[in-house]
Amino acid sequence: MEQDPSINVLGLPLAPCSSDPVTGFFRNGFCDTCTADQGSHTVCVSLTAEFLAFSKYVGNDLSTPRPEFRFPGLKPGDHWCVCANRFLQAVEEGCAPVVNLEATHQRALDIVPLHILEAHAPV
Repeated sequence: MEQDPSINVLGLPLAPCSSDPVTGFFRNGFCDTCTADQGSHTVCVSLTAEFLAFSKYVGNDLSTPRPEFRFPGLKPGDHWCVCANRFLQAVEEGCAPVVNLEATHQRALDIVPLHILEAHAPV
């Protein structure tokens, strides 16, 4: 799997999203992506209880630990690379978490317009 260039939505080098817990399609702490990343795990967010509940409701339980996959389970305040489509769905449902633009991969723009990402970034 050849990784896409590590560039963020601002056109700058991609910043890390989280190393504790380790996130990303490649589990390298960055929201890096490639053609094999069918979910486009490219949007770096600060998780909220509301988003975690929403994600579980729509079929992706991020809060339950899965030791067999070395997955600790996530909690509010953790940073995580979420799927661009799931983020957009959360926007539409009114429960989108805060976005870290510097750590969000430019490929997220294939799915989520920049103005929507910017609207969910800290001021």
